[in-house]
Amino acid sequence: MQIGMVGLGKMGGKMAERLRRGGHDVVGYDRDPAVSDVSSLKELMERLQEPRAVWVMVPSGPPTHATIEELGNLMSPGDILVDGGNSHYVDDQKHGAALGAKQIGFVDCGVSGGVWGLENGYALMVGGSTENVERLMPVFDTLKPEKDGFVHAGEIGAGHFAKMVHNGIEYGMMQAFAEGWELLEASDVVTDVPGAFKSWRTGTVIRSWLLDLLVRALDEDPALEELEGYAQDSGEGRWTVQAAVDHAVPLPVITAALYARFASRQDDSPAMKVVAALRNQFGGHAVTSKEGSVAKGADSPGADVVPPVEAQK
Repeated sequence: MQIGMVGLGKMGGKMAERLRRGGHDVVGYDRDPAVSDVSSLKELMERLQEPRAVWVMVPSGPPTHATIEELGNLMSPGDILVDGGNSHYVDDQKHGAALGAKQIGFVDCGVSGGVWGLENGYALMVGGSTENVERLMPVFDTLKPEKDGFVHAGEIGAGHFAKMVHNGIEYGMMQAFAEGWELLEASDVVTDVPGAFKSWRTGTVIRSWLLDLLVRALDEDPALEELEGYAQDSGEGRWTVQAAVDHAVPLPVITAALYARFASRQDDSPAMKVVAALRNQFGGHAVTSKEGSVAKGADSPGADVVPPVEAQK
């Protein structure tokens, strides 16, 4: 099958290569001319035979919006556009409606597999009409792993909704591994922390690819001394928590994992300043100033504390 691939970065480039290895005719476009087959989206459209299929793999948000809008002005009725980036499912519904008005098909596809997908295949979560999804099945069959790894999750938006929840679960699993590692490191009982994680890889209920990747990271840097305790988020965790609020579904683990990422970016957490100040006020717990000195607790001799009104009676 012939397909255009827009965005040939870490994911898009390897996906294009996997498709070529599978016998597909891939015409790629990227802003980097060194990896691009054509010089513009217009030339890409001219190279593809109608009815055309174009897969977009660019960063979510404004880059995706702009790319889809430009392609929508270049495509013809009967063409199909696939958004394979990490877009918000609400945006999919808007894009699908705008393209549908021009009789251009739209399919959203959540893709998981990272840099390993070229060899192992990509998990694909797809949203769109049955007709459009079936037309693209030769591409999906080549990209996915040999077993499982594909779902037609529902109508437009369903693919990215499923991927959003997948990434939310990933947040929670990663946070659990991270907290376990920190506790093991803090303990003076366990002296081989990397070995403990390796021992869990076979025969345990927490064996997983994430565990394998953590063991790999610990092999390279046993105490993770080369890394800073800062974790970015790419948006899906926030969208998952927001969707939970919209649907009144409690997500305590995923929400806590998202907030932990926010906390990782604060060298001197404002929220913890408030907590420390309140603990000092109501419980007399000592606090540490920026200069490193220990401030007097509320029950320390000489501390200027005004008791609650009830206590004064």
